[in-house]
Amino acid sequence: MDTTIVREAQRVAVLAAREAGVLLKKLFEKLDSSAFQHKDDSGDLVTEADHQAEAIILAKIRQAFPGHQVISEEAGDNRLASDWLWLVDPLDGTNNFAVGMPLFAVSITLMYQREAVMAVIYEPLTDRLYEAAANGGFRCNGRLIRIGEPRPFKKATVGWIQGHKVQQEQRAVRLRQHLDANTKRMMRLWAPTLQWSMLAKGDLDAIILYNSEGEDLYSGMLMVREAGGIITDYEGRPFTGMSREPYLIACHPQHLPFFRGLVHNGLVGK
Repeated sequence: MDTTIVREAQRVAVLAAREAGVLLKKLFEKLDSSAFQHKDDSGDLVTEADHQAEAIILAKIRQAFPGHQVISEEAGDNRLASDWLWLVDPLDGTNNFAVGMPLFAVSITLMYQREAVMAVIYEPLTDRLYEAAANGGFRCNGRLIRIGEPRPFKKATVGWIQGHKVQQEQRAVRLRQHLDANTKRMMRLWAPTLQWSMLAKGDLDAIILYNSEGEDLYSGMLMVREAGGIITDYEGRPFTGMSREPYLIACHPQHLPFFRGLVHNGLVGK
């Protein structure tokens, strides 16, 4: 892997995320509900803001890396053959954006041979820029952050992320209810990158993810890993690469047995 490409990609991603974020902030402040459209039967939305922010990001990536494959939330796959793959979610939290809830972000990830090597998440309304690079650490507005020692808890604060198509699948509902009843708080922000960023900063104790794969997934995962967190499947096996149907636990390594048990009991109905 060419680390000079990763460094240049990070520079481009930061510029693209910030520019797209400035646009999103302006559009959010003059919100127009007539610009919303339903993407599918799951109720997921797309707005003109998604398309305009995406155009900014894709233009910068294409100019700097014309031979790289890019998969973006709205534009889809450019289908170029390359070891390098960009994943772009120009507006993670579109449904929040559409109802005037200030919880959304821009997410840009670079993969090399199906492993995340660089990620940028930008939260426009708070001007928080999160960055991570493989073996380069996790930073928020330039400050290096590590999860460090696990914080003690009597009841954990857990982020829940599920795919749009999961809806009311009974297995997911059972696990969700168990987490809600056995944690201090189960958070569902409908902006997954913000939850991953919170875990990387140590503001959450864990994330439980249920079949939610997409352009917004791998940026936050890289940040959690670079902060010192661990990501496994529900059986405790380390998660690497990419998956079409991921079922994941992310937390401090010392807390993994606890959260594995919590998930197991939720799935078997204990």
